[in-house]
Amino acid sequence: MSNILIIKHGSLGDIAQACGAIQDISENHPEDQIHILTTKPYFELFKKNPFVNNVILDKRLSRFNIIYLYLLMRTLKKLKIKKVYDLQNSSRTKFYKNILFPKANFNTWSSSETTLPKNISKEEFDKDPVLNRFDHQLKASGIKTEHTMKPNFSWVVTNIDNLKQEFNLDKYIVLFPFCSAHLTHKKWPHYNELIELIKNKYEDQIKVVVAPGPSEIDDAKNINALSILDKGKALDISQLASLIKESSFVIANDTGPAHISSHLDAKGLTLFGKHTTAYKVSIERENFKAIQVDDLEKLSAAKILEKILI
Repeated sequence: MSNILIIKHGSLGDIAQACGAIQDISENHPEDQIHILTTKPYFELFKKNPFVNNVILDKRLSRFNIIYLYLLMRTLKKLKIKKVYDLQNSSRTKFYKNILFPKANFNTWSSSETTLPKNISKEEFDKDPVLNRFDHQLKASGIKTEHTMKPNFSWVVTNIDNLKQEFNLDKYIVLFPFCSAHLTHKKWPHYNELIELIKNKYEDQIKVVVAPGPSEIDDAKNINALSILDKGKALDISQLASLIKESSFVIANDTGPAHISSHLDAKGLTLFGKHTTAYKVSIERENFKAIQVDDLEKLSAAKILEKILI
């Protein structure tokens, strides 16, 4: 038995996207112990992952914090890792490679760089859809991929019967009208208008809810929908995933909850401006689709209403 290390730091959408690759790595190493290096927001979450044996916390402190780096590298070196699968593929994880395995090739350290296709630059390779990049990286590392291109995030769900009872949820549409403060270009501005159209069409047959994150609770007061909280606090990731999975339909900006919805096979729709494409971020599935426009401001609520399939 050997120790295998996977590196995946986040964000939330990235975690959902990578779960198929993690499953493939685990299933191709049936006799080995799978360790994952991740950050605090996903430390407890990965403990629920049936394809991971151990979770290691990376506080991602400054690279100049010699004491922290020494302790982290000592923890990793004690494992006598046979192989690393770098699913983060960042400058930080490249830095870790130079410390742990400075002379490693793809046989020891699998990354998009060490498995880069011939005659293509990393800049060009990074333009491919994210799941295609994972798929190439793993196949080039000798992994048979059955789940990488169709991640299943359902291992994260939990029982939310208490929340559904508290908020009297039966049939409901969940909206994600928020985005990070520095990513306002991803925000569609017509959610309240859409809510009115939904209420007029479905009346009392279906509720419209939002599930704000910790920094979005105040912003949710400006959305004319029922705000789902757990004792006044934001839902954790497992509760959020369960709310999505049990919904009738999801409408979201291009944010983490949209990727969760996609990889839970929820019925729904995500809205893209010109910041990127649904193709590049590998978000569309049989039940979860995308609308791509040049200007989100000009995308009407009536157009979104037409796409709601309940």
